[in-house]
Amino acid sequence: MTVVFTWDVVKGREAEFEEWAHGITAEASRFSGHLGATWLRPEGRDRRYHTVLRFSDGARLGAWLESPERRKWMDRLDGLADEDRTHTTGMETWFSLPDRSVSAPPRWKMVLVTFGAVYPLSLLLQATVVPAAQGLPLPLRGAVFPLLLVPLLTYVIMPGLSRLLRRWLYPTR
Repeated sequence: MTVVFTWDVVKGREAEFEEWAHGITAEASRFSGHLGATWLRPEGRDRRYHTVLRFSDGARLGAWLESPERRKWMDRLDGLADEDRTHTTGMETWFSLPDRSVSAPPRWKMVLVTFGAVYPLSLLLQATVVPAAQGLPLPLRGAVFPLLLVPLLTYVIMPGLSRLLRRWLYPTR
């Protein structure tokens, strides 16, 4: 289970916030099911930090989110930053959401679109790149496919497909 947090940090208190971020991350890592946290610093003049927090399942994530330890860390945050939280399944990052009020598409739709993107790209790479990589040692040969596939999916194919299929993925009610 994944949760994405956005933190709007008060101007001039970024160093304090980063110290707080290290502390709460260390605390979360002591909880059962913790799989890691990735922090993204803002660029330029932006003061919005982002965290991708991963737990093995919803129950363990919930235990952390409702824990007295987290509450204690959140109390220290008062006046330093504001939190915004989004629960994700993990695939939403490949689907451009029309706006923040719209939820991610159903998982079955995400699976169909992802398969429709991966299968033809996989065939193309199998026909062109894999034969050219046959002489490489196994660890390098194994890295070629994902090194090409993942960036193409993330930056080119999935954003394009999510725009192309927007009406189907996000029907208006």
